[in-house]
Amino acid sequence: MTAGGFSSKRLARVRELLERLVDSGFVPGVVAVLARHGEVHVEATGNLAFEGAGSRTPMARDTICRMGSMTKPIVAACAMTLVEDCTLRLDDPVDDLLPELADMTVLVDPHGPLDDTVPAERPITLRDLLANTLGTGMVPAEPGTVPIADALNTLHQPSPDEWIRQLGALPLVHQPGERWMYDTAANVTGVLVARATGMSFGEAVRERICDPLGMTDTEFSVGGGSLDRLATAYERDNAATGEPVVEDAPDGRWSRPRAFESGGGGLVSTADDYLAFASALLAGGTHRGERVLSRLSVTLMTTDHLTPAQKAVSGFWPGYFDSIGWGFGVSVRTRRTHLGPSVGSYGWPGYYGTAWYNDPAEDMTAIFIMQRAHAGDQRLPMWHDLWTAVYQAIDD
Repeated sequence: MTAGGFSSKRLARVRELLERLVDSGFVPGVVAVLARHGEVHVEATGNLAFEGAGSRTPMARDTICRMGSMTKPIVAACAMTLVEDCTLRLDDPVDDLLPELADMTVLVDPHGPLDDTVPAERPITLRDLLANTLGTGMVPAEPGTVPIADALNTLHQPSPDEWIRQLGALPLVHQPGERWMYDTAANVTGVLVARATGMSFGEAVRERICDPLGMTDTEFSVGGGSLDRLATAYERDNAATGEPVVEDAPDGRWSRPRAFESGGGGLVSTADDYLAFASALLAGGTHRGERVLSRLSVTLMTTDHLTPAQKAVSGFWPGYFDSIGWGFGVSVRTRRTHLGPSVGSYGWPGYYGTAWYNDPAEDMTAIFIMQRAHAGDQRLPMWHDLWTAVYQAIDD
């Protein structure tokens, strides 16, 4: 048995799966971090890119990667620091700081015309934003079939103020608090945090979360001196050649400051940085003896806040919430169904093939980082295998 309660023989299965992802050409490189009982085990294989200088640079724990929706838990934690210092309150309307979202209207029919609305029954609150129940969000639909889906998909992000103005000009899809809807709430939270602190959202995240945790590489863009550590992100394979298509290169979207710092998915980070954040939550809000977040804030973040009625009508597909719920910025495991996270585990994946879960029952953090668009979908067979490999390696 290795330190941390893992079997060294069984941990080899984790590395075998990572090497298989690289050898198959699915990704050029991948990093996994398993931390348990204060011991950290890191597996890194492959390189930062399939081509160019990145193809000669090994993937490592300090490789910078786009975290996608793994931004959302950090956003929620930042917002909770504002609750703790009484700048914000969970159940107060956000109208004062976000007047664009005051006196909203709501669609009579979520699939119907945009001008057929009724008044919102109550204001939107910070709790709605953190629990993704503000009444709007992603609406999966074929283009041209659902008016609100088309309208939401055409929102531009030239600046936080302009984006929130556009959002507020549209009706809500559902009444506030009626159901869980994904993604948009985290971007709204970012605008709220910026206005509440009087600084940019990135500056607030830096001051309240990243600096206290020593997360020096977690930003909304990558400085020039660090671009050689930024992995290339790939799309699905080219249908004609079978080759991976570059979705974002090191000199691409994240190589310069962003006008809109997206709380829904804009951060880059490293395995070590994200481990610092995850470990602080697992430790009840402390980092190296210093308190960054109150223990009760962590409890609130990692408690399932969705009601049975909300779960029955929410999710990406029927039954989505059968074995998970939603806290503040994270999913929460409510029922164990596979060789994987225990009940009470929490975390979230990201668009580019990143995933993180804390398992308090096992005193464990597990993080996977790669850079392949659409690869964060936890239904993919590779994720079933990876989580199985993690949990079968526990040896105490």
